[in-house]
Order: sequence, then structure tokens, then C-alpha cells
Amino acid sequence: MNAAVETETQPSIPPLIAQLLQKLELPYETCQDTPELAPASRVQAILLEDAAGALLVLFPRDHLLDLPRLAELTDRHLVAVTPERLSRMLDKHNLQILPGLPPLTSSPCLYEECLLEQPSLLLESGQPGVLLKLDAAHFRALLGKASAGCFAAPLKDIQPNLARPDDDPQEITQAVQTFTTRRIQQRLEATIEIPPLAQTAQKVIKLRVSPDATVDDITGVVETDPALAAQVVSWAASPYYAAPGKIRSVEDAIVRVLGFDLVINLALGLALGKSLSLPKDHPQHATPYWQQAIYTAAVIEGLNRAIPRAQRPEAGICYLAGLLHNFGYLVLAHVFPPHFSLICRHLEVNPHLTHSQVEHHLLGITREQIGAWLMRYWGMPEELSTALRFQHDPNYRGEHASHANLVCLATQLLRNRGIGSGPRSEVPQSLYDRLGLSREKAESAVEKVLEAEAALRALALQIQPAA
Repeated sequence: MNAAVETETQPSIPPLIAQLLQKLELPYETCQDTPELAPASRVQAILLEDAAGALLVLFPRDHLLDLPRLAELTDRHLVAVTPERLSRMLDKHNLQILPGLPPLTSSPCLYEECLLEQPSLLLESGQPGVLLKLDAAHFRALLGKASAGCFAAPLKDIQPNLARPDDDPQEITQAVQTFTTRRIQQRLEATIEIPPLAQTAQKVIKLRVSPDATVDDITGVVETDPALAAQVVSWAASPYYAAPGKIRSVEDAIVRVLGFDLVINLALGLALGKSLSLPKDHPQHATPYWQQAIYTAAVIEGLNRAIPRAQRPEAGICYLAGLLHNFGYLVLAHVFPPHFSLICRHLEVNPHLTHSQVEHHLLGITREQIGAWLMRYWGMPEELSTALRFQHDPNYRGEHASHANLVCLATQLLRNRGIGSGPRSEVPQSLYDRLGLSREKAESAVEKVLEAEAALRALALQIQPAA
């Protein structure tokens, strides 16, 4: 007799999982994964490893897996198994997601003890969008010889500062003071070793604010920076722009293909982006920095064109915000080098959380806070720092809201296509409404960009060659 409670409308689960639960004689129900399900009842499964072997770890989705606590509890320094190894394991059993079922693996299991406080638990079935529901008694039986522990931090105690930018300097200073041993300075800019603004960037900024700037002016600035000049010419010659004829000079690239506005913002974005080196460490499965930047800028460009003309924010600033939206990631790596690897490892073992939650838990600040602060420190346009600061707040309605809302929509749409970091989520209708966009037009803009994926990836590789 099948142990499942079957109905005609219940979604199916992978045969291997059905057979396993039937063999264990565990009653279960199946249900669709929806945002309304309580995170406290959702079991997050992650497979970790070290030299001693693998360990399956289970904890609720309203918690963050804290690696230092786990190391203290197990006396092991565990990290997430590589995506390649996990994929091989799942493919072997025709599964797409790691189920939270200890009997499925030969690895020992450790679970967060607060899971048993729930009357019922929801586990991944191995099939995306389909969950298994077990009551607490049957979940306990499923655990078998698994060990209990307290190693996860409740998300209710982790509250990133999403809406109080005036507090950013104080919070950044506090974070730096906590994580450095150097003598405490009163002024923030003296506490953080900020690199000077690149000379090319300084020249471009002057042109941006000058109403009299011409194509000759920007051509002159770009040509004095050989690397940037080569970048602009190759950009214009890219299949993405499909320009007729050969691009023979920087001026040719600007006049015939890219245009003054795009080049001035592209030049500024590249100059700022290259002012900090890319960290050698990064989370597994992370989209390469410049690839993510270019995809986001391209989607923003397409979305902006779809917005009714009277409502459109300035296209150049929005494109620049797309190029620099993840700039705070570089700043965190620069300011907190000893702790950046810890951030990367936590992002790998907490795929259900946003990077803001992980960074706030470990540092007390987020990449958005420190990135926006540095934009202001460097004298960038206020629209830019606002776009970076509020890019993850779909409800932001303050000054320069359209710039921030546009970056928020672009990053969320791309994240739902697997580009960028963080869990997928439904875009609220209110965000579309404020921008004057329909879901259909927004999705169409993303589709057009992804159709040119090969050309965009080639542009990214020009800036950041594959390792």
C-alpha cells in the first residue's frame, strides 16, 4: 500500500523518492511550493564536506546556517560541496534538487533542533516546485541516527538596514572598527582605505556635468586611456550592436554606433569598476562580475525604452547604475579581505537567503550600503547612489525612485532567470505599476537581451577574461 495520501490534484514526485518513502512506510502529502508557505516549516538541505567526508545538514528556511557555530559544534571546517559534484550525484538519481531525506544519502546528518518544534515539515522532493509534507513524528522517524544541534541563526535577529541611508556612515564605521585592529579614526574616510578616483573617471565626470561637452571632448578623454579606447572600439564592433562596416577609431565608434551618452557612461562605469580589483575568491555558482554588470545594464536599457516617454528616468544614469549595481561587492572584498571568504562560504550554504542577510549577519552592513556611500564620497550623481542603495527595495518611493525601481526590476528579473545571486521571487505588481510597465513588456525586454547572450558574454570577456 502506498504510504502517500494520494489525490488526483496532487503533484507527482520522482519515482525514487516515492519508492523510498513507501519502503520506510512514512505517510506524506505533496504540495506545490508557493511564497505563502511558512519558512519555519520549510526544511533547507545542504550537503557539506571536508577532508573527513560529507555531511547532510538540515535547518529551517527562516534561519541562516552559521559556519563558525557549525565548526564549533562539529570540530570540522565544512564547506558546500562543489556544484559539479552535487549535480553528478543528483543526475545519478534523476533528481534536480537535493531532497532533505537522510536515508537517501550515505552521509551522516545533522539537523537544527528547532525543526522539531514545528507540527509538520515541508521538504524538497527532488522535483522543482513540489514539496513533501510530513508531520513532526514522521519527520523524526525519517531522521534515524541523525544528530541534533543548535547552529543556525534566526532571521528575525538579522535585519539589514534597507531604508535608513543616513545611518550608513555610522554602521560602516562600526563594522570597520569591529573587523580591524588599526587605531579608530573619527572620520569615515580616514578609517577605510579608499583608493583614489581614477584620473580617467575624474575627466569623464567633468564632461558628464558640463552642458557644453562634445563628441570631440569625450573622444579626447577616451583616446588618452589606451585600454579604454580599445574597449570602446571593440564594444562598437561587437555583434551585439551589429554596426555596418568596420569601426576604425574611437570617434567612429561614438558617432556611428554607441552615441555620446552611452560612451560617457560606459567609460565612467569601466573606470570606476576597474578602480578596485576583482576578488580571487567568489561564491560557487556566482555569475562573473562583469557578465552580471553588462547583462543588468542591457536589461535596464531595454526596460527604459519600454517605459512611457514622460516617465522615463535618465537613460545614461540608469545604464551606469546597471554597470555598477554590484560595485559594493568589490568594496567589501577591498575593505574586509580577511572576512570576504567567510561571506562567500556563507552564501554557498545559504542559497535560500539574500546576500544582504548574510552580509548583515557577518559584518553589520551590506554591499549596497557601502557601495552607495562610496559613490557619494566620490561625488557621483545622487541618482546613482540612490539606485545602488535601494536596488533591493521594490517598495522604495523616495527621491529618484524611478532609478532605484528600474535597477530593482532588472536585477530581480535576471535573478529569476538564474543570473545574479539570491533566491528567486515574484516581482510585485506595484513595482511594474510605478514604472508604467506591463509584465509582458518587461519580460519581452529581458528575452531580447537573453537572445543576444553570446554577444553580451563576449563583451564581458573583453573586460574580464575567463580564468
